[in-house]
Amino acid sequence: MLEQTRQDATSPWHAGELAMQRSVGVAERMDGPGRNFVRKAMPEQHRAFFPMLPFVVLGAVDAKGDVWATVRAERPGFMASPEPEILDVHLPRDAADPADAGMEDGDAIAMLGIQLETRRRNRLNGVIRRTDPGAFQVHVGQSFGNCPQYIQLRSSAFIRDPDVPTAMLPLHSGQLDDRALGMIEGADTFFVASYVDRENGERQVDVSHRGGNVGFVRVGADGVLTVPDFPGNRFFNTLGNFLVNPKAGLVFIDFETGDMLQMTGKVEVLLDSPEVANFQRAERLWRFTPEEIVLRPDALPLRWSLPPGL
Repeated sequence: MLEQTRQDATSPWHAGELAMQRSVGVAERMDGPGRNFVRKAMPEQHRAFFPMLPFVVLGAVDAKGDVWATVRAERPGFMASPEPEILDVHLPRDAADPADAGMEDGDAIAMLGIQLETRRRNRLNGVIRRTDPGAFQVHVGQSFGNCPQYIQLRSSAFIRDPDVPTAMLPLHSGQLDDRALGMIEGADTFFVASYVDRENGERQVDVSHRGGNVGFVRVGADGVLTVPDFPGNRFFNTLGNFLVNPKAGLVFIDFETGDMLQMTGKVEVLLDSPEVANFQRAERLWRFTPEEIVLRPDALPLRWSLPPGL
């Protein structure tokens, strides 16, 4: 009965995701996995996973329609699932975080729970219900797991009480400075948020992990980022969103200092570019042009370390 119910479920893929799947000839093959694995509620293992985490990655859309990715940290237990369709999130408002403007009651949101020390990750999206400035509920729209590919192993520790904000002010800019360039060019990890407005009028936000060798993201003289797209699960949530709505929000973390670099801007997907040969293992590329940049020194109360020998 369960298998029959899942097979009868509506396909979760929108036009952009289907276009990406068709571009590599997997649209028919991905129909079944979409119906079976993209759920409208969290399975038990996901409900147990989120409360274990000391941080979460979020994607949100502000009133201007700009999408932002962010990372928020709290003591484990700040997230809990009282029932499969709901995730309670206890996080204070943060005026320094540009993504916070998209976390009002009724706003669409995306969440990525990721445990770097085990390379485990789960994603969900849904709608915020908020009656308290210090907490909100996410009513789940989609929930699904991801494989551990391209995740760099790291362990984390708090260096201060997460309820004590940094005294350092965010730095706003329209261009990448040397500090921002250093964070991007030295990164082996970043997170990207995107969104579409579905045919039924519902907004669907996504936030996902991107990883590779140090320097896998390249910055041109014009300040445009070129990002390789490596083989993955063929869901194409991010690139599918880009085809429909060419907006992106990126966040890079300095794992040693807790600095965060957040950017929102325009994106272009390059399905067939000769430049792909310059990126080992890449199947295609995308380019990101930053339009608003926020560098937030000491934003996170966590510090991460690599395994011994790395």
